Amino acid sequence: MDQENRKILCVGLVCLDIISVVDKYPEEDTDSRCVSQRWQRGGNASNSCTVLSLLGAQSAFMGSLCAGPVADFILEDFHKVSIDVSLVCEHAQCVAPASVVISNVRTGSRTILHMNRNLPDVTADDFSKVDLSQFKWIHWEGRNAAEQIKMIQQVVKFNEALPRQQRISISVEIEKTREALYELFPHGDVVFVSKDVARHFGFQSAEAAVRGLYHRVKDGSVLICPWAEHGADALGPDGIVLHSDAFPPEALVDTLGAGDTFNAAVIFMLSKGGCLQEALTFGCRVAGRKCGFHGFDNISQYFTHE
Repeated sequence: MDQENRKILCVGLVCLDIISVVDKYPEEDTDSRCVSQRWQRGGNASNSCTVLSLLGAQSAFMGSLCAGPVADFILEDFHKVSIDVSLVCEHAQCVAPASVVISNVRTGSRTILHMNRNLPDVTADDFSKVDLSQFKWIHWEGRNAAEQIKMIQQVVKFNEALPRQQRISISVEIEKTREALYELFPHGDVVFVSKDVARHFGFQSAEAAVRGLYHRVKDGSVLICPWAEHGADALGPDGIVLHSDAFPPEALVDTLGAGDTFNAAVIFMLSKGGCLQEALTFGCRVAGRKCGFHGFDNISQYFTHE
């Protein structure tokens, strides 16, 4: 399969988001009406797949799913945006993860209550059954890091037999402040680190974060840190810190999934051969546009690439 026709795979979570849009954040122990309410397919890797597909990439999702009406809704939604779900691992006796999201239309904030009772993440054994030849890029949402490192090692071994231009690019996202996830730093060609993790390590800006954390990534890698309304910074092996300003929408409506959108847009541009500065700016531009409306569908009106 030639490079152009190979897919981008995202490995991680898919869940049900139950989103209540409010015009002000509710006080505790009160009864109030919301502006609107909807079900939406969520999860970092799942959202990134959606954005990749809407931008025009061939995307695939690998994660766990249980049986039942929630899973039916999720699978139907994957199909609506042409995401390959052939690698989904089904667990019939488990409960679907769900997030209750309060989206404040006045401020654009999103407050999330997440539940994941017993659905296991995919394992290295599950991943060993994947035909890697169909992918040009694989992205891991940091979750069960020990297993994910074993998956990445499978890709590294697969790459060893290929010319450099045909190798699968590897990216990881370290979003949560969990010690085990920091083991992922040296395993990505591209490493996304969140503002929360950067602050956990004592950094107060994206530039300080990429400079201060770069020693944790492997030689030749790129470290990227988005910082919400302050844009994003990146540092590669040349030692030059790159920056993109944010591109805020006219009205801030919905920030749910903005980080997943940024990651996907950066991956999309890099996978097309774009330079790091182009990818960083494109990521900020797409994420900013996404914050101006609910959900993701409108992205395709502005940024679809053939």
